[in-house]
Amino acid sequence: MLVYLRLFTESFSFAINALRNNKLRTFLSLLGITIGIFSIIAVLAAVDSLDKSIKDQLSGLDKNTMYLTKYSFGPTEVPRWQRENFPQTEHDDYEFIERNVPDISAIAYVIFGGNENIKYEGNTVSGVNITPVSEGIYDIENMKIEEGRFYTESESNSGSNVMVLGFSTAENIFGTINPIGKTVRAYGRKLTVIGVLKKVGAGLGDSPDENAYVPANFVRRFQNGGANGIPGAIIIKPVKNVDIGAFEAVLKQKYRAYRGLKADEPDNFFVNKISGFTQFIDGIISTLNGAGWLISGFSLLVGGFGIANIMFVSVRERTNLIGIQKSLGAKNRFILFQFLFEAVILSVLGGIIGIFLVWLVSLVANAALEFEFVLSLFNIFLGFGLSTFIGLISGIIPAISASKLDPVEAIRTGM
Repeated sequence: MLVYLRLFTESFSFAINALRNNKLRTFLSLLGITIGIFSIIAVLAAVDSLDKSIKDQLSGLDKNTMYLTKYSFGPTEVPRWQRENFPQTEHDDYEFIERNVPDISAIAYVIFGGNENIKYEGNTVSGVNITPVSEGIYDIENMKIEEGRFYTESESNSGSNVMVLGFSTAENIFGTINPIGKTVRAYGRKLTVIGVLKKVGAGLGDSPDENAYVPANFVRRFQNGGANGIPGAIIIKPVKNVDIGAFEAVLKQKYRAYRGLKADEPDNFFVNKISGFTQFIDGIISTLNGAGWLISGFSLLVGGFGIANIMFVSVRERTNLIGIQKSLGAKNRFILFQFLFEAVILSVLGGIIGIFLVWLVSLVANAALEFEFVLSLFNIFLGFGLSTFIGLISGIIPAISASKLDPVEAIRTGM
């Protein structure tokens, strides 16, 4: 055991001295593997961070929540021309579903709004995503109030001139002023701010912090609805522990009857489930991971070839020394480990530097973008593992060739 320990120690020492004596070559070798490890770990960490951000944003929604609308939120076999001829989901549809479909925990009607300007005295904030939606959205999305309150069912049904602001929107408009009770202008009309939502952070698409919410019936007063009007959707949250398959079947059966569809006619609407959407997101994340591995793998491959090339040069330069070592009794495995350690040390150092650079990038991203960039322990260990593996693969052939040199021929060649 002590013999092998001494073998490893001396081989490691020889490898370190060789790297110190060839600083420029060591630096260039490190650069290649560093770029490769940095590319892979950075891409994987970015994709993991995006995945976590999306899942965190959707975590407030029940996975069984459904969006009933003319649009499909994922791939569909229904031709585009047919989808474009689907009727809009209107407020009357929402009222029918609310009255006639059982086992609904919460339901809301949302109008797909656009960006609007919000004015308060001399301050104007442009491009605010105002969402016209009924009061049920508060329970569906598990919203939290920072100040004030959300609008009531009565205010929603009557289309009251009230508004609830996202955290960042309130800060942009009012700064340090308490916004509750203040009058703002949007859509060219006056609205009273009655609530501010708690800060959520960045997520999929527009952050809720940058949004504002008004009753859907308020917008329906002055914007055109109907078949050619602004599109909408019904958001449905079933009660807990309900049989989702049976619930969806009842929902479709009643809605088809309401729309007058015959038994042989296809649906002219889509029921988009959050669970299906998360599966779609998982597919995209998996594709991004695969693309990241493919692109970054080329960088890592170049780094590996660089180390292998340097190791072959090192073997050739030290042929005379190898011959002397073997003539003095050095075993083949001593020579083998000497060069193998050199390759692995190079690769692992490059991996450590690459991971450190990813960590620095994550700090900058978290500070500058308000986006939680996650560098997981799995990715860190993956970086170490990959760099070690590349070092072994890149160094094994040069190391074997060095260990098999004939001592007499090696001394003669090196002279």
